[in-house]
Amino acid sequence: MLGLGLLGLCFGASWASPGEALSALAGYGDSVVVIRDWRLPRVLAGVVFGAALGVAGAIFQNLTRNPMGSPDVIGLDAGAYTGALIALTVLSGTSVQLTLSSVLGGLIVAAVIYLLSMEGGLSGLRLVVIGIAVNAILTALNSWIVLRAELEIAIAAVGWSAGSLNGIDWADLYLPCTIIAGLLVLMATRAHAMHQTGLGDSVAATTGVRLHRLRLLMVVVGVGCTATVTAVAGPIVFIALAAPQIGRRLAKAPGVPLLPAALTGAVLLQGADLVAQMLLAPVALPVGVVTTVIGGCYLIWLLTKEVRRV
Repeated sequence: MLGLGLLGLCFGASWASPGEALSALAGYGDSVVVIRDWRLPRVLAGVVFGAALGVAGAIFQNLTRNPMGSPDVIGLDAGAYTGALIALTVLSGTSVQLTLSSVLGGLIVAAVIYLLSMEGGLSGLRLVVIGIAVNAILTALNSWIVLRAELEIAIAAVGWSAGSLNGIDWADLYLPCTIIAGLLVLMATRAHAMHQTGLGDSVAATTGVRLHRLRLLMVVVGVGCTATVTAVAGPIVFIALAAPQIGRRLAKAPGVPLLPAALTGAVLLQGADLVAQMLLAPVALPVGVVTTVIGGCYLIWLLTKEVRRV
């Protein structure tokens, strides 16, 4: 992760050697503005947003007990995007409005999916299937909102929907990083209880875990992380889907642990963003384009594996 971060600081319209990048971070040399004010915020966004998406994916894969139960598959990304579109088209679209509307949109969608999945007892597979259906409905709704919007807003919304770290600066990071840090610390305090639920509801209850309160907290943290990232960078798919499973395999840990998911998410998003910058340099692609292509291949592999298991 540190190597990718250093490479992100070095790469750009003009190449800076690792020594020049490190000197600029310390405030020396001619590239201080380029490295510290332009490239460093993008690198930090890749780390923080990737970790947030990885944790959100781990949370919902633990809740659904299904590797496909990630926020981008079950419609939470689309719900957060709907909230952000409403803030753009109806309100003035300030950063605070975008963040709050995204979180609210994600929470409403999560509540709808959860309630629809509760009939006859909560089932992870039913929650995923209902989430996919809700995702399709929201995708159509988002397209309709964009078509009804004014031309300038529609162009901005479509570009933003690809998911991009282009143009992120320090002013874009303060509030989202504060929110994400608070949510991650809150979830870290409940990580042990979350892993207890992986042993089964009855076992978790006998060890003193309050299941309903814990699940509500997990949903709030997962939606908060997803929606905060969406509000700043747009919906970035694949990271929340793949990072928890890749992290679990690398750590060789039971269940879907949070820390490996966070670290893997940070590495995946950093790597994808570097590929997006290098692929058609000097034009930087939206990172969401790269993650979508990689995610499609990963999803095909995952579905094939699940079908063989059935």
